[in-house]
Amino acid sequence: MARVQGKKDEKTKVSADSWKKAGRIFSYLKEYRWRFAFGLALLFASSITTLIVPRLMGQMAGIGIPSGTSSDWSIDFGALSLDMMNLNTVALVLFGIFLLQALISFLKVYVFSFVTEHMMRDLRKDVFAHMIRLPMSFFVEQRVGDLNSRISADIASIQETFNITLSEFIRQIIIIILGVGFLFYSSPSLTFVMLITLPIIMIVAVIFGRFIRKLSRKTQDLVAESNVVVQESLTGIVNVKSFTNEFFETLKYATNVNEVKKIAIKSGVWRGLFSAFIIIFIFGAIGLVILQGAKLMELPATDPDHLDPALFFSFLLYTVMIAASFGGIANQYSAIQRAVGSVERVLDILEEDIEPLPADKRVSQLEKLNGHIEIKNLHFTYPSRPDVQILKGIDLSILPGQQVAVVGPSGSGKSTLAALILQFYNPNQGNISFDELPAKEYELYDLRSQMAYVPQDIILFGGTVRENIAYGNTDASEIEIIDAAKKANAWEFIFKSPDGLDTIVGDRGIQLSGGQKQRIAIARALLKDPSILILDEATSSLDSESEQLVQMALDNLMKGRTSLVIAHRLSTIRKADKILVLDQGKIAELGTHEELIANKEGLYSNLSRLQYQEA
Repeated sequence: MARVQGKKDEKTKVSADSWKKAGRIFSYLKEYRWRFAFGLALLFASSITTLIVPRLMGQMAGIGIPSGTSSDWSIDFGALSLDMMNLNTVALVLFGIFLLQALISFLKVYVFSFVTEHMMRDLRKDVFAHMIRLPMSFFVEQRVGDLNSRISADIASIQETFNITLSEFIRQIIIIILGVGFLFYSSPSLTFVMLITLPIIMIVAVIFGRFIRKLSRKTQDLVAESNVVVQESLTGIVNVKSFTNEFFETLKYATNVNEVKKIAIKSGVWRGLFSAFIIIFIFGAIGLVILQGAKLMELPATDPDHLDPALFFSFLLYTVMIAASFGGIANQYSAIQRAVGSVERVLDILEEDIEPLPADKRVSQLEKLNGHIEIKNLHFTYPSRPDVQILKGIDLSILPGQQVAVVGPSGSGKSTLAALILQFYNPNQGNISFDELPAKEYELYDLRSQMAYVPQDIILFGGTVRENIAYGNTDASEIEIIDAAKKANAWEFIFKSPDGLDTIVGDRGIQLSGGQKQRIAIARALLKDPSILILDEATSSLDSESEQLVQMALDNLMKGRTSLVIAHRLSTIRKADKILVLDQGKIAELGTHEELIANKEGLYSNLSRLQYQEA
């Protein structure tokens, strides 16, 4: 299994293995391979027409020179013969080439855009569908901002490469190869003079290119870090404002973007030096070519090394074109290398092992569970903290329809126990059974479809109240949604809202109070109609009035369902059928409220006294 890394040295390395791995992105071309092949054919045709232009321009220039010095050239199409010694004919042919090139360029851009956009659509869908099915162990080790960057910035980089950079890179290579071929055809001796300069340009380009790529990748990493700051600040805006840390976050972001600026400016300086060197060297090479070409034109026409003026003008244009291609190909290669890094980071996600969940929505094949939960010798440590054992030999039996409360100090393993029942993680030892069958005997999708979870920190999606309630059952009718809202004591405030069910809740439900969000979450759970219900301190952060309304809603929700209630306020669980007291990952006590409170030396009794004193 691959592991997504956030380390810079691993991000910036583009090795042979990276190129090989990145090649897998072409699997997304399979469905569009013939269109892509047509695009390559258009690309080749576009390059050919581009290469014809300098030859025609050279011919036009040669015709203007005194008679006898221009290339004797004609084009014969059988019935149609073109005299290329006629200036008007050459101009007409050149104009026709321009029109043809324009048409080919349009088709090329359209075809590559069509293929790229379809590829990126498929890639985005696959990455998100894969990401959303990854286990919880993956998400606890990743930052949301970094994952968001993978599916946005990295795929955008791949998109630009396939849409523009790759085609231009191939085009420049074609121009260089065919252009050099024409130069040899025109004048081998002059071509050797021109090619003497190429090794120097290429060596310098490689040295500069590697250094500039490192700076560019470092800039990318710093930009990603600054984006994480923005993501986390806006996600936790309530904390930022409540702690008056606007200045702190601004300073943190400013520090990051200042680093981005420094590296980017340094990169710009080196790119500028590289460009200056290339310009000086290219113009020097062109000057050398002109000097040698002038000498060859002065030779008698009978001399085998004599160079025709028309060919010389074309030679110069080809030289400039080839030099420009060499100048641009380094930047394009750098962009392709950056895209290779992006492909690698995206494919890292696709190589992660996903949970065995269906890719498409389907109806659960599992009959409704009775809700009998049996936990035996449960041990667990989080993958990110293997040296810290959270649960140590938990044994617990929950009968169908029972309400079992779990209490204990912070860090005792209450929420971890809930996460294991929800199958977010696999235990290191022991097992959990449902209706006397081990959890692994069930399809994960079927098992979770029988459970509902109401956490303390309710996260609502930024749509409407209707959409958030219907999240429990996306096929529910409006009547079912309203019924669930009424049972959750949420209908009153929904009905009073001007937009009713279509009220926008805002990002993460920011437009609603804590109690309102809790009741919407309860309505969502009611709509799911689960056999097993898990409540994780669902009322601990509410005021007394809201707590009463939410508790009434919870009582409706728990009727006839097996319920595991993680509680902070012990007053809310006195009616529980069984209370489990956890301490340091072990069961300290187990019994009813009356049984546990009677043990004056017990942990539950002590916690109760402390809460009574705080109240």
